[in-house]
Amino acid sequence: MAGFVLLLLHLMLVGWLTLRPLDVMWVNAANLTPFAGIKADLALGPVQAARRIGEGLLLLAPLGVLLPMVDGRLFVAGWASMARTVTAGAMISLGIELLQTGVPGRVVDVDTLLLNTAGVALAHLAVVPAGRARLRRARRTRTVPRRVPRGSHPGRPENESDTVARDEALQGTTPTIPRVGIAP
Repeated sequence: MAGFVLLLLHLMLVGWLTLRPLDVMWVNAANLTPFAGIKADLALGPVQAARRIGEGLLLLAPLGVLLPMVDGRLFVAGWASMARTVTAGAMISLGIELLQTGVPGRVVDVDTLLLNTAGVALAHLAVVPAGRARLRRARRTRTVPRRVPRGSHPGRPENESDTVARDEALQGTTPTIPRVGIAP
């Protein structure tokens, strides 16, 4: 639930940053040539280029972590999670770019789409595999039933895993039903 709330808050912030009208004297032409805007940014100098490219990478980068967090699966193939997350990030970025066509002062830039998608992929690679591995380890250590006899820890409240382990031991094995043949 926390991931869903954070995702909504982030998308609202992105919408506010990217879809509000700009009061500018002129508007650049739409950039539909891949990497042309990045080349132009690099021509401005290293500081300005790093700022502009960094903005493109960081705008949707939190989606690389928030989308898998909303999904909530711990046991999933890494490439499948990466593919789903990057595809969703690219579609969100494309939606933003298309919505910007109707906003005064905003134009479509294919390089923004590429940078946003790369930011989602980099954030996913940097955080999600290690985070899932850590959560899996924590889940394994937490779900191992501890067989502690009742009353061995005075003053400590009874743990739910202790109760489950004790109940399983008291009930015995699950009965099986023998196969019955079909009547003639």
